[in-house]
Amino acid sequence: MTSVGVMLVIVVFLALAFDYINGFHDTANAIATSVSTRALSPKRAVMLAATLNLIGALYSTGVAQTIAKDIVSPKYVTQEVVIAALLSAIAWNLLTWYFGIPSSSSHALIGGMAGAAVAKVGFSVLQWQGLGKILAALIISPIVGIVLGFIIMKALAYFFANFSPSKLNHGFKKMQIVSAGLLAFNHGSNDAQKSMGIITMALIAAGLQSQSVLAPPLWVKFACALAMAGGTAAGGWKIIRTMGGKIFKLEPINGFAADLTSSIVIWTATVLPGLHLPVSTTHVVSGSIMGVGSAKRVSAVRWGVAQQMLVAWVVTIPTTSLLAALCYYILSKVL
Repeated sequence: MTSVGVMLVIVVFLALAFDYINGFHDTANAIATSVSTRALSPKRAVMLAATLNLIGALYSTGVAQTIAKDIVSPKYVTQEVVIAALLSAIAWNLLTWYFGIPSSSSHALIGGMAGAAVAKVGFSVLQWQGLGKILAALIISPIVGIVLGFIIMKALAYFFANFSPSKLNHGFKKMQIVSAGLLAFNHGSNDAQKSMGIITMALIAAGLQSQSVLAPPLWVKFACALAMAGGTAAGGWKIIRTMGGKIFKLEPINGFAADLTSSIVIWTATVLPGLHLPVSTTHVVSGSIMGVGSAKRVSAVRWGVAQQMLVAWVVTIPTTSLLAALCYYILSKVL
């Protein structure tokens, strides 16, 4: 096998490892609310999320093409750049998972790609228009989640105001199974495509795919979908505890509202013509939970926990950018 072939194998392995880690890192996004309200047992919730993550990951490729062309110019991307970006994103995901911090895998990957590419070429390699659009989506989407979550929760509280708490809890526990499945599908349809886009960039760098063809091959779609589903099946219980109870104590109706809100936001970003934007499922779900909690009363939300999460969000891109630049520097000296 040539050196180019070896490097490509390394890239594919790391991309699938990132997807697997993303799966157990972000399992909490799809199932934390249903587990915390006991609408689903942890085992059933994880299997539901894994299955629908897999189906969602095979749904479309628009986000993958955005990742492949809108962060850095594909013609300057080398295997070393992609490897450095993936190493940085994987390291950050594992660190935040270990401490139970719901950080963004999307931010980590985007920061890693930008940092590694800048280390190789300079800031001219960045696709500023596309990168600005991606960053705007990452920032705006949790804000939309807060507002929409507040509105949906207020509407549900109004329509079901005369129902007894026991009847309401029983009904919405069943509805949460549907909303958790919907969120898992949307998580797969957006998040798995990020690794698809990275592998596509590596194929272009290896000369195995034309720069004008940005859609990932079928084998890449299946490999990334299976890797994310496998990671989801492994679970991510530390982050589940944070998402499911530390931000706001959820009842079944709150969990349903948060999942529905998150699904609407992610679905819009993924499939709306002209968008196909990667968003952070972690950010969107966290924002939705905050909005739903605020609808009850602002003091019901544990803003201290939210503040800690916000700090992690803010530092993710600069940290992974610097780490990726360091990884690229080391790889360029070794290889």
